[in-house]
Amino acid sequence: MSASRHSGTTDELGPDEPEPTGHGGGPRPPDHDGPDDASEPAGPDGSDLLAALLDGMDAALCAFDADGVVTHWNREAERILGWTAAEAVGRQGFAGWAARSADAEEVERRLMSAMRAPGRQVHEFALVTKDGGRVLVRTQSAAVRGPDGTPAGVYCAFSEVHTQIDLERSIALSEALLEDAGWGVVLVDADLRPAVVNTHAARLLGVGRTSVLGRPLGELLAQGVEELESALAHVLGEGAPPAPAEMWVSVRTPEGEQRRCWRNGFLRLASPLAEEPVPLGVGWLFQDVTEARQREQEASQTRFRANQSHRAARTAAECEDPWEAATVHLDFALAGFADHALIDRVSGPPAADDPEVPVRLVRAASTPSGTPGPSVLAGAAGLPMHYGETHPAVQCAERNGSVRASAGRADTERAREWARSRQWPPDTVHALCAVLRNRGRTLGVVTFLRSGARAPFERPDALYAEDVAARIALCVDLATATTRTSD
Repeated sequence: MSASRHSGTTDELGPDEPEPTGHGGGPRPPDHDGPDDASEPAGPDGSDLLAALLDGMDAALCAFDADGVVTHWNREAERILGWTAAEAVGRQGFAGWAARSADAEEVERRLMSAMRAPGRQVHEFALVTKDGGRVLVRTQSAAVRGPDGTPAGVYCAFSEVHTQIDLERSIALSEALLEDAGWGVVLVDADLRPAVVNTHAARLLGVGRTSVLGRPLGELLAQGVEELESALAHVLGEGAPPAPAEMWVSVRTPEGEQRRCWRNGFLRLASPLAEEPVPLGVGWLFQDVTEARQREQEASQTRFRANQSHRAARTAAECEDPWEAATVHLDFALAGFADHALIDRVSGPPAADDPEVPVRLVRAASTPSGTPGPSVLAGAAGLPMHYGETHPAVQCAERNGSVRASAGRADTERAREWARSRQWPPDTVHALCAVLRNRGRTLGVVTFLRSGARAPFERPDALYAEDVAARIALCVDLATATTRTSD
């Protein structure tokens, strides 16, 4: 039996059907030379089309005429309650079959009240299934108007409450993620371009929520975009990874590029309406964990440097030659800290600081600038280095404090010339000089050098260099005193 009853009530619920003309039962146009109308396939009438539409709905739907008689009952209503259209259509209300006797009158009263109320009304009822169970449904009911505008009945769309609640929760979750979440949320389309961006994500990207839409990720990130796009493409093709992934990126902001560490989660988005999963894009959730990772790196770096200092002290204690002990401290400090290092001692015997006396430095030891290896003692001839007054090592000795220098963002040739003019290896881009002082006297300078592949020296690096310089100064002072004694 159809989901709707072929009656006048059905006509009232659907649009008025026009009288057939031409190819229907009306007169044939005089210039028509084709076959008889009986040979043409007949199209569906309004009742069949309405029944097909009702049965194809995802929501359960029933309708009542003005007397409360069921006129429509679709397949989703049958699925939820178990009653077929043949069993439902024509019954008076829900009493005795779809509702308990004690509840039937109240249910019918509230449903039929929609005929006299404007708009839709929402109610929750406990209905009875065909097998005797009970199911809580949420209904939306509204009046059906006849051709003259008077109420002709009521239609009622309903679904199980838990299904409705699940839907509402999903919608609420989506809205919360896109508005109030502490994570950045970006919906990326199949072309790997942002389609929806929440407030937090826009803040982390350094742009407005609308200005980021549809733009390639390469316009937002200076570094790390290849890794991110590769991850998004993998999720589109293979699905979400089993765990979050951390990536270091550089974000373009009005203040310049900022290096950040993001913890990323990815979800493949597929259409729930397609028969087979069709990727709609990727849900990208990320959080800025830069500060936490920097603290972890600093703690790890501090532990490593402390361990290196401990090992250097134990090894230097076994050296008979104080200069050998000084190079031991230099070699252990170099690991993970710099690419090259050198020690310059003050020419002649140490004397009290005198600003009128120019500082002359003699190369005492240095690391190989070609292949890696231990520091090598030098300067047996005692010839002073040809340093100018503005050389960082000379400034360090005169100020009795650390000095940092850098070639900055100069091109390769200018950076090489900058290093050669200071008598450093040609790949040097960053330098840090720490003074060697012991017993109130300046004994020399230790210089650490980094290539362009490393970051410039910062204040924590200077503190570590000063600690190493204090250990080397003890060895240099002992070597100087031993030389004077032997003379």
